Amino acid sequence: MRKLNTIDGEGDRIVRRKLSEQVLERLLDMITRREIAPGEPMPSERDLMDRFGVGRPAVREALQSLDTMGLISISHGERARVSALTADTVIRQIDGVAQLLLSASPDNLEHLKQARRFFETGMVRLAAANATSGDIAELRALVDRQRESLGDADAFIAADVAFHRRVAALSGNPIFAAISGAMLNWLFNYHAEMLLWSGAEHKTLAEHATIVDRLATGDGQGAAAAMEDHLDRTDALYRHKD
Repeated sequence: MRKLNTIDGEGDRIVRRKLSEQVLERLLDMITRREIAPGEPMPSERDLMDRFGVGRPAVREALQSLDTMGLISISHGERARVSALTADTVIRQIDGVAQLLLSASPDNLEHLKQARRFFETGMVRLAAANATSGDIAELRALVDRQRESLGDADAFIAADVAFHRRVAALSGNPIFAAISGAMLNWLFNYHAEMLLWSGAEHKTLAEHATIVDRLATGDGQGAAAAMEDHLDRTDALYRHKD
């Protein structure tokens, strides 16, 4: 029979869990079992207090945790509602950690650029196979919108992000699109100012137009090569802060 070590046996100790953690576990189970479907309101705080036999602080802390996780949305004066769980909501949960990771080492930034290249070139090949004439028209409209935004840094970058997110969406895989969009946002938030320098905006517009031209003909290999050229130039703009 194993003898308990009263000094070093940390793994044998029974740890009392916070009430809010237990409430959170119950609420997660309710959402997982679809007792409350996406879009439906959560029970009121009073109902949850009565159901679980706990005080208001435990319920509020558990609800706040669900909100932080992106599983519910809390609006002032209204009952919380269950959110639809998507790839985007899952990936967004690591935004803060990703920014810390980027700041920690120059190597991490290079790894992110490499990962983005892998996804962007792979997705543009899928986009070439999937794009309809309507999709191509929408991409051309995004390039036009970006051209009209010359001189307005925020609008230009917003249109740039919209263009790449639309190409990613054409891959037909929402997980690919969510990961690609997150990586793009991490890069832009990290060093967006590097993208705006005299004359370079016109290069971006020309490169985007070339990508669309390749997609319009269903040329996956050509679209991937055009995306590679685009990333070869723009990747150099993201540099780690010393």
